[in-house]
Amino acid sequence: MDLMREGKSLLLLAVPLIISQLAQMGMNFTDTVMAGRHGEISLAGVAIGSSLWVPCFLLMVGVLTAVTPMVAHAWGAKQLTDIKHTVQQGMWLALVCGIIMLVLLQLLTAVFDMVSMAAEVRNQAVGYAYAVSFGLPALAFFQVLRGFNEGMHLTRPFMYVSLLAVIINVPLNYLFIYGKFGLPELGGVGCGWATAIVLWLEAVALLWITLQDPRLAVIPWRVNWCKPERQRLMELLRLGTPIGIALLVESSMFALIALFLAVVGSVAVAGHQVAMSFISLLFMIPLSLGMALTIRCGYLLGQGESHRARYVGFLGIGFTLVTAMVFSMVILLGADAIAGLYTRNHEVRDLAVSLLFLAAIFQFSDALQVAASGALRGYRDTRFAFFVVVLAYWGLGLPLGYSPGITTFWGAAYGARGFWIGLIAGLGVASLLLSARFIHISKCRLPG
Repeated sequence: MDLMREGKSLLLLAVPLIISQLAQMGMNFTDTVMAGRHGEISLAGVAIGSSLWVPCFLLMVGVLTAVTPMVAHAWGAKQLTDIKHTVQQGMWLALVCGIIMLVLLQLLTAVFDMVSMAAEVRNQAVGYAYAVSFGLPALAFFQVLRGFNEGMHLTRPFMYVSLLAVIINVPLNYLFIYGKFGLPELGGVGCGWATAIVLWLEAVALLWITLQDPRLAVIPWRVNWCKPERQRLMELLRLGTPIGIALLVESSMFALIALFLAVVGSVAVAGHQVAMSFISLLFMIPLSLGMALTIRCGYLLGQGESHRARYVGFLGIGFTLVTAMVFSMVILLGADAIAGLYTRNHEVRDLAVSLLFLAAIFQFSDALQVAASGALRGYRDTRFAFFVVVLAYWGLGLPLGYSPGITTFWGAAYGARGFWIGLIAGLGVASLLLSARFIHISKCRLPG
């Protein structure tokens, strides 16, 4: 196998994805900063509203992620009609998912009435979730177009649109949060309307790029539009639903940890948030490599190149482990400086430093599990990863973290450190099981 050629192919796919993911985080960062500068009520409203918006977002995006490996596989096999059907049926599915999630998110805002909080904060949270819900249909169509482009090895369009979104989000936030040019001052609710508008602009921009790209003109997806086809829709759902639920399970676990730590105290919550914020930034690198593996493995399998697909899978896993080693060294050598960037509170800083040391340990298992999971998606194997995520996070990580973190069964409660020990255990098990699955599946797909 040509190491340099395959390595270059992976990086050409991954680098735009890395920039795109960082840009998406930039949107969340600007929302947080600008809402926070308006006031603590606006910031609290955005944070609480996001606790409903983010799970709906992840579930829907996960389901529609199935478009990427299906298009990649068909492109490798040069089955252009198959790509057309996948994209068209993906659009029908996006229409249904977008409408369902819009209604669901608005209905879920009733949950806030059951939670004890200040009326001003509740109004901001409800208003934020209500506003951002109108962007969900656009997000659904955007995800299908993204899967279409990425499956065809075109990852730069997503990068361009993501960077554009970050730029547009700032002035829109300014207009709606602070009520400029005759608009009402909405506070955190303004973030929701700005996000909804940006989501629609992203969808329109990516659609325009897709229609203009001559490399996609060979796919007749715009003509002879097919009605909803049960078989293709079920195939998309069988592949995508485990991904969406796995993302939902993972995000809900982190939300629960934050809630449990609220009982311990504000220092525990703040220290946990500092460490989690930084490693979430680092996670974008292995996550993007995992996405690139989905595209590349799916394409090679479509070509019938199962040996190369397996080789690329191991190569991508190797890349992520190298990045994990670099990140671990950065964390170990600079934990104090990293924590200092986020807070001046000595208690929060000390806790964050100790959590970052724990984060350095699980960088390897985190990178390994996301890379193996990405490769398995290329093999269109998603159910096993779903069961592993449920076992690793809810069966092991959360219980093992709660026991030393909150209870006194092991002596004095460890607080946030206990939950991070549970994370290490859960991620370790997930990385081993997913790696073993990839080795098994990729070997079974070899000829003879």
